[in-house]
Amino acid sequence: MGLAPDYGFLMAGRFVAGIGVGFALMIAPVYTAEVAPTSARGFLTSFPEVFNNFGILLGYVSNFAFARLPVHLSWRAMFLVGAVPPVFLGVAVLAMPESPRWLVMRGRIDDARRVLQKTSDSPAEAEERLLDIKKVVGIPEGVTDADDVAAIVRASSKASSSSSSSRHDGVWKELLINPSRPVRRMLVAGLGLMFIQQATGVDCVVMYSPRVFERAGIKSKTNSLGASMAVGACKTFFIPISTLLLDRIGRRPLLLASGGGMTIFLFTLATSLHMMDRRPEGEAAALGAVSIAAMLSFVASFASGLGPVAWVYCSEIYPLRLRAQAAAIGTGLNRIMSGATTMSFLSLSNAITIAGSFYLYACIAAAGWVFMYFFLPETMGRSLEDTVKLFGKDADDEDVGDSRRHAPSKKPSTSTELELSAQH
Repeated sequence: MGLAPDYGFLMAGRFVAGIGVGFALMIAPVYTAEVAPTSARGFLTSFPEVFNNFGILLGYVSNFAFARLPVHLSWRAMFLVGAVPPVFLGVAVLAMPESPRWLVMRGRIDDARRVLQKTSDSPAEAEERLLDIKKVVGIPEGVTDADDVAAIVRASSKASSSSSSSRHDGVWKELLINPSRPVRRMLVAGLGLMFIQQATGVDCVVMYSPRVFERAGIKSKTNSLGASMAVGACKTFFIPISTLLLDRIGRRPLLLASGGGMTIFLFTLATSLHMMDRRPEGEAAALGAVSIAAMLSFVASFASGLGPVAWVYCSEIYPLRLRAQAAAIGTGLNRIMSGATTMSFLSLSNAITIAGSFYLYACIAAAGWVFMYFFLPETMGRSLEDTVKLFGKDADDEDVGDSRRHAPSKKPSTSTELELSAQH
């Protein structure tokens, strides 16, 4: 993008970068949740959001730093600087272990054990996590890579990967066409949370903050860029607060406190802007200060709860067989709502004023608080395999549980028993 000779080339680069961002937004929280120990899962799974916003802050800083360059050079310098961090990310990925849950699903139990031993608080916890994963996949206790069951699971995974379209069609059908009651509740919780995160207009507040600052009396370009940088700094500063509290006080308290604060400060911002419209420009200085304080407080409320916790929560609640596809749907909805709110903001503000737009977002935030209160159970302290039980017992889990209760405790020995284990 930084070397683009024309507009079409620039948009092509933007498209490719967007694919990379989309991959990262979906994979990073799910991968982290599957690798992290239960005691620190919330803390670690919020890291993608922490560093996303640190990168956004660096974007503000680069805008401010390059603003004095000629226009034909400033935007190119901004893009070229952004090309440096992905190089380090690409090298670092080579040292990352594979998800232990993915390894067990492929029958690579000893590899999964080695990963869990490196990422658990103790050897006993590593074995407990491995046992939970094997139960979900349907592998009996005590089975290793050398056993027949693991070999059958590996063969089944190779066969299913060769006919991956039919297998994926079954997952999509279970998610979208014929979901069970627990899966439906998970989808309502996860997709509802992703919808609320963006429908409250946080991207509009951040992206169009210079317009709000202009209304508040900050007119010059340099001051406006500096004020926008303050918004990014506020957001980046408050996200680590939720990161430190996620595994101490839980997800629900942070979400409810964040949603309540967002509602209050959006109403305050909208009211101050509405009152500024009715007063002469010289008499609105105090209201301008109130609107800036309300906007920064709204961003702080979002960053200390709904911003990072939504990604953590949605990476925890889905069963293993549906987690990747359900996370993809949630990420897609999140990005669609982000694009819809930012692209419609100017038209909306022209139709009902900027104050009216923020009143609308405040109403959505209030409705979101009610939704979070009634539909989101607490997941803190539970393993990923145990979290799905909060939404009811899944039919597949019930079948596996029944077979486990009626089956003998010894390792399966007959071919029929091996096939049944692999099928589960």
